[in-house]
Amino acid sequence: MGTRLEALPHRHVLTLPATPSAVRTARETAERALAGWGISLRHPTVGPALLILSELVTNSVRHAAALSPQVTVIYAAGADCLAFAVHDRHPHQPSLNASVTDTGTGAGGLATVMELTLGLGGTAVVRADVDGKGRSPFHSDRTG
Repeated sequence: MGTRLEALPHRHVLTLPATPSAVRTARETAERALAGWGISLRHPTVGPALLILSELVTNSVRHAAALSPQVTVIYAAGADCLAFAVHDRHPHQPSLNASVTDTGTGAGGLATVMELTLGLGGTAVVRADVDGKGRSPFHSDRTG
């Protein structure tokens, strides 16, 4: 993975209840953050990146809410990079590679995330929490 969120000059962190309304709130917050950082919402990378963010938050709400009542979203940007991380406390570590190769097997949102991420020339990883009881699917792509 090339970009570390901590190294990017623009960052915003948002923690929300793991409910369906989190998806809209996360996306609207991203739009406000990007605009505040001077990134045009019309940039060709932004639309797909917002869809990726929505899919990651949706996955946390659908699959992790029982074990993780909150979801944390980290937004970050630099001169040529836009990145999102979505963290929940569910211990399952989904395989991003399987979501690319196993179409039609229920991968759904992660397959979309991977297809869009790779199409943007970006990277995606799933990082486990130190205690093994949570994960952060991470997405990064180049904007310029």
